[in-house]
Formats: sequence, structure tokens, C-alpha cells
Amino acid sequence: MRAAALILPLLLAAVPALAGPEGAAIDAGDATLRYPVTKRLDLVEDHFGVKVADPYRWLENDLRADPAVRDWVDRENSLTRRYLDDLPGRDALKGRIQALLSHGRFTVPRKAGGRYFYGYNRGLENQTPLYVREGLAGKQRLLLDPNGWAKDGASALAEWVPSPDGRTLAYAVQEAGSDWRTLQLIDVDSGKPLDDRVEWVKFSQIAWDGRAEGFFYSRFAAPQDGEAYQSANQNQQLYYHRVGTDQAQDQLIYDTPDRPALSHQAQVTSDGRWLLISSFQGIDPRRELHVAELTGGPVKPRLLVKGPAHDWRLIGSRGASLYFLTDDHAAHMRVVTLDATRPRSRPKEVVGERPETLAGGSLVGNRMILAYMSDAQTVAELVELDGRKVTDVPLPGMGTAAGFGGRDGDPETFFSFSGFVTPASIYRFDTTSLKSELFAQPDLPFNPDDFGVEQRLYPSRDGTLIPMTVIRRKTLADSAIAAPTILYGYGGFNISLTPGYSATRMAWLEQGGVYAIANLRGGGEYGKAWHEAGRGANKQNVFDDFIAAAEYLKANGFTTKDGLAIEGRSNGGLLVGAVVNQRPDLFAAALPAVGVMDMLRFDRFTAGRYWVDDYGSPEKATDFPLLYGYSPYHNILGGKAYPAILVSTADTDDRVVPAHSFKYAAALQAADLGARPRLLRVETRAGHGSGKPVDKLIEEYADSYSLAAYFTGLKIRAKPN
Repeated sequence: MRAAALILPLLLAAVPALAGPEGAAIDAGDATLRYPVTKRLDLVEDHFGVKVADPYRWLENDLRADPAVRDWVDRENSLTRRYLDDLPGRDALKGRIQALLSHGRFTVPRKAGGRYFYGYNRGLENQTPLYVREGLAGKQRLLLDPNGWAKDGASALAEWVPSPDGRTLAYAVQEAGSDWRTLQLIDVDSGKPLDDRVEWVKFSQIAWDGRAEGFFYSRFAAPQDGEAYQSANQNQQLYYHRVGTDQAQDQLIYDTPDRPALSHQAQVTSDGRWLLISSFQGIDPRRELHVAELTGGPVKPRLLVKGPAHDWRLIGSRGASLYFLTDDHAAHMRVVTLDATRPRSRPKEVVGERPETLAGGSLVGNRMILAYMSDAQTVAELVELDGRKVTDVPLPGMGTAAGFGGRDGDPETFFSFSGFVTPASIYRFDTTSLKSELFAQPDLPFNPDDFGVEQRLYPSRDGTLIPMTVIRRKTLADSAIAAPTILYGYGGFNISLTPGYSATRMAWLEQGGVYAIANLRGGGEYGKAWHEAGRGANKQNVFDDFIAAAEYLKANGFTTKDGLAIEGRSNGGLLVGAVVNQRPDLFAAALPAVGVMDMLRFDRFTAGRYWVDDYGSPEKATDFPLLYGYSPYHNILGGKAYPAILVSTADTDDRVVPAHSFKYAAALQAADLGARPRLLRVETRAGHGSGKPVDKLIEEYADSYSLAAYFTGLKIRAKPN
């Protein structure tokens, strides 16, 4: 909050909001909608002199081990299912989402040993299979099909990396959406799996050595029984696995038992000569670097950059010169080299800082490709290794380009390009000839020209101008017709919301809805200062930015008085929960998904400790009142009319554990918040988002958007105009 005077009323209001007769079923204004009985604990704790009630602490127990939690979730899901299934247009919307996903989709190819590896989904396959070609014009061959790994489609092919010679592929299996991975190998020539199996891998890269004999990976110790999806992740270690050996024989390369909060990731330069170990403590891009020369003998890491203090992203190498993007003396990033043979030597600048944020880069052939972010859109440039610009990389329009992987001496690279109303197409680009050509393009089941995309600037509470993208049918824009609107935001962790296609969003737009995306402070759209302005003690700026976006949409005729819904996931779920508490009058419906809802206990579970960088620590007296002042779970204000709320989570979410959503939903249902429903939707065998089967995604968004449509007044038609 902005000042202590504004914090105090929220602190005092938090405990009464959770009060109510134990075991009472709540009538939500509809005779058929009665919330399940939820046990309340008489639990009050002292936090720096403030008494904090936590009556739903028991919902933190793992539902796999606690039958009471499992039973409560089942009853909540049953109620939610009955309610959502009766919403008008829900089945029609589901059918349209299916149709919009029914076209083929490619991932960006990776080249290794003359082979090209890429994912291709024919449309409605739950998981994307992996294919390989022998040469660019070779015949497509199926290498891995994860759709046969589980009956419900919830076993996913996650990260995968071919060996440098293209003969072996290391890939990660993701079960039920969990962040845990199991690494396996397949012989590319024969298509036969190898016996190698590496367990308890999480937040890891797969980095092959230059000889294709093995790879480096990061793992945690095997968790105790019943703790796999809840215990805090500490003491990550970096290992080397040699192909054809048991995991028990893997070599420990690097760890920091004296600094258990550090995580470690490995990269190997494309020439196979250098191993770079990047260590970081939280979600902030602040790293310590170690380097080792891979000679075939023992791996001996040496300190390259002491830290963690600044961001260092390896983009390639030439001999002993390692090329990095860094924010060291450059808030918007610059390109420098470090000498791998001279640890802790001073960096040499290659490309200086610019007003635009340098978002990514890679060395391809004998040149660099640098991607800058300009007003949340990609601009790519081709640059000589000495920093001289060659030309702009030809992009097919304004949108987001991603990919640009490459190797020393090979000028070929691939990238994807997408916009808000155009699915990703894949392009091949040659850094020597400067020739760009289309590699794969989806067949569209709609006409992108029917939709308009416009960027607006609006003032936040403190006068800061915030960019927002508004997407709608051109007929709405031309006639200045207000329509039901979904406003989406994130605002955290230096993450930028850039143009990208969504079939579920398109289903909303086709029906005549408006979709707005606000580039809130806390993101990375305008560099370090933009991020800093929305983190820690400045977090209220994010909520103010989002509230101001809602007010702007109403005041300027984009949406109707009672026609605005809001949506956010993860940190965006926190955003939705916080602004609903602060301004429930603005919204007709709210869709917080997999959100961080208890700001006093987030750091106790799985990856939560990483987020202290952005949020602050509930264990610090200076941070506690800020966190408590906006924590969605603790600031539900009874006696006010709230929007319809659909809280979504998943039973195997081990990124933001589902207890956040469980406790928040229980508190919503216990409070006097008016007649609109406050429902909890818990997906089974799914996690934070990645690896979720297509059929589960279709069901989730059919539920979410049909509820938003009903309460904003959007009429769902089986065949939209």
C-alpha cells in the first residue's frame, strides 16, 4: 500500500471477514447453490503484534494423504460442475474452442547432426508428438508420441534436447503437470528407447557435452514420502550423466551445501568446449557464474563472476570469448564478452545499452541475432560479432518472434512469429544470405482480418502511463459499440506480456467480446525500472494499474457498466484476488487461476521461496504489513457485493500449491458477499499449466469463459458471425 494509513484498515478488516458460524452452509442467492460445509479451526497467530486468523489451515494438507481434504475438494467440484454445466452456451463455446484448436501446430525446429527435430500437433492431440527429418527436405518421421503414455493424456513430453551429433535424444517426462521430471533417452537411428532413467529432476536444463557421451542436469534430493508436491525445494545439485550408465553412477559436478537457497543450471557452448554453471537464489535474474573447460578429464569449475548481483545470459562463444547479455551497468541490457581463461576478468562491451530492452540474443553462424522489445513487441537485428549492425531481421509484421537457436559456423536458424490474432508460423533464416522463408504455417479456421488490435495508453493512479492492448471485432471498433470484456494482467517477476495467439481468447472474440491486456508495472516490458516499480513495497502499483485499466475501459466505451470480467493466472491470480477485494464494484466476474492467495505462507511450499525476491518475506517485520495488506485470503471484506468468482487450480500443482486456492475459496464462501457464486474448480492430474492435455484445456476455458459470458451479458452462439 502507499502509506501506513492505508494499510491499517485492511489489517483490521481481515479477521472479521473470516468469521461466521462453524459448519454453516451458505445460500448464495440460488436455491440450488449451497456451498459445502467447511470445517473451521480456532487458529490465531501473532505476526509482529498483529493477530492473524487462519481457520482453513487444514486445507494445506495434501489431498492425496488427507481424506478430509479430498472429500472437501470432491464436494466443491461436484457443486461447481453442476453449476457450470447449466450455464447457457457452455457446450457451444466448448465446441467452438475445439474447432479453433483443430489446425496443425509446429514448434521451432532444432538442428543436430544434419537432422531436424520439431514438435507437430495435428490439432486436438492431447500432447504434441516429436518428429525428426533427415535433412531439411527429408521425410517426416515420428520419434516420440506421448499420447500413448497415459490413458488420460496427462503424461507429457516436456524438455527435449538432441545430442550434438543428432544420434541420441534426451527428453523429460512430466507426469500430471508436476514440475518434477524424469529424464530418458532414445536412439534416434532406430527409434528405440535406451535404459537410462534419471529421477527427481526439477528446474533443469539438459546440456550435452561436446562429444555426445553424456549430459549435465540439475536435481534435488528425493523428497520424503508424501512431501513430493509440497516440501520446499532446497540444495539443488548439478550432475553429469554418462549415456548407458545407472543414475547412481552420475557424477556430482557442483553444489553449495553452505548456501542451500542457491539453484544451479548448466549450459555447454555449441563447440562443446566450455561448461557454464549459472547459480541464482530466487526468481530475480541475479547470477553467479562458474566455468569449466571440458577436456574429457575431471570437470573443475572455476569462479567466473562473483554474485549473485547481476543478470548474465550466455548467448554463444568464440574460442575463449563467452558472449553474454547482462544488466551489469545497463538497466536495459547490453552485450559483453568474458574471457573464460581469465576468471573474474572485466567484461568487454560489444553492443551498448539502448532505450529499448534487449530481451534475447544468440550467435548463429558468424553473427549475432539480438531481439529488442519495443512497446511490448519484438524487433530483431542481425549484428556482427564486433557489434556493428548488419540489418534488421525480416519479420512478417508486428508481433512476437521466438527461437533463433544456432551453432558456430552454421548460418541457419529458425524462429516462430505470432500475433494476437494470428497463430505461430515457423520461418527459416540464413544469417549469411539474409534469406528468410516460410517453413510451416497453420491453416486458420477464421479470418484474422475481421479483428482489430489497438494499443492505448492510460494513466494509473499516480499518473504513470500504462500501455494496454485491446482486441475486438473491427465492426465493434468501427461502430464504437461497447461489449462484454475480459481484462487480463500479470504484473510481476520481470515477465512481459507480448503478442501471442490464443485459441481460447479467439473463441471469446468471435462471440463479439472484447479482450484487453494491460502491461502492468512489475513486468519486464520497459526494463529494470518498470519491474522495480511493481515489486516489494511497490506492489500496490500493480493493483492500481489494473484498477485504472478497468476504469479506462468503462469510461471510454469499450465495455458496458456491468460487462467487465478479469482474468489472471499464477501471480496474475494474486492480482485478480487482490483487486476484487479492493474494488469489487468494478467487476461482474473474476477468473483467478492457480493464484498465490496466502501471502503469509507462500514461501513455505515447493518453489515459493524463490518469490521472496518479488514479494518480500512474510518473516520480516518490514515486509509483513505490506503482504498482509493485500493478501487475497486475508482481505475478503464481508458485507460488500462481490463479482461472480471461479477459482481454478489443479491437484498436482507443485508450483503454486492448490492450498492457496482452497483456503481462498473457503474464505470467499464463508463471507457475506452477495448473491453471485464463488466457486472452486479443481482439475485432476494436472499442474500449474505446462503439460496439461488439450482436452482438459478445452474444458477449463469452456467453464471459465461461459461463466464470464453469463455475468457480463455476452450471448454465446453455436455459429458466431
